[in-house]
Amino acid sequence: MRRLITNTFLTLDGVMQAPGGPDEDGDGGFDLGGWSVNFWDDHMGDTMGETMGVPFDLVLGRRTYDIFAAHWPRATDEDGAKPLNEATKYVASRQRPALEWQNSVLLHDDVPTAVAALKDTDGPELQVHGSANLLQTLIRHDLIDEYRLWIFPVLVGAGKRLFADGVVPASLELVTSSVSTTGVVI
Repeated sequence: MRRLITNTFLTLDGVMQAPGGPDEDGDGGFDLGGWSVNFWDDHMGDTMGETMGVPFDLVLGRRTYDIFAAHWPRATDEDGAKPLNEATKYVASRQRPALEWQNSVLLHDDVPTAVAALKDTDGPELQVHGSANLLQTLIRHDLIDEYRLWIFPVLVGAGKRLFADGVVPASLELVTSSVSTTGVVI
């Protein structure tokens, strides 16, 4: 049985849209992308290293896949590319995109059933990074085993939210937490 874990960067007001760059995701006129960049410190790097330091496969929405696939195949092992390039990338998409990044597999049609079936197999943990739309589906179908939230001390107002309207009520348990030197609660 594989666990499904989400690694999500959030603003304090719950927005997860375009943390890495200004042009990452302009859906809905969002123009505040790149809000996470100035907060990065060594503690966050170490924490991400721990996340990437265990065997894992990825479950990604198509837009996040496209962002990752444009960068990681060309990045060096020193930049942290090796675990991402070696992982199997399961990509949820309503279309049939060309998946040219090595070890990429299309999940289409009934994504919740496909992800549940993946969880029932042997293998490394399944990690979701970004993928706001996909996460809404996974949350609705109670497929997430662990939320790893990185909450940044910034407010951006409107944008895509991890826990959007209509989220299924649930009780969660805090397993661990830490705070970066820049005030990011992990």
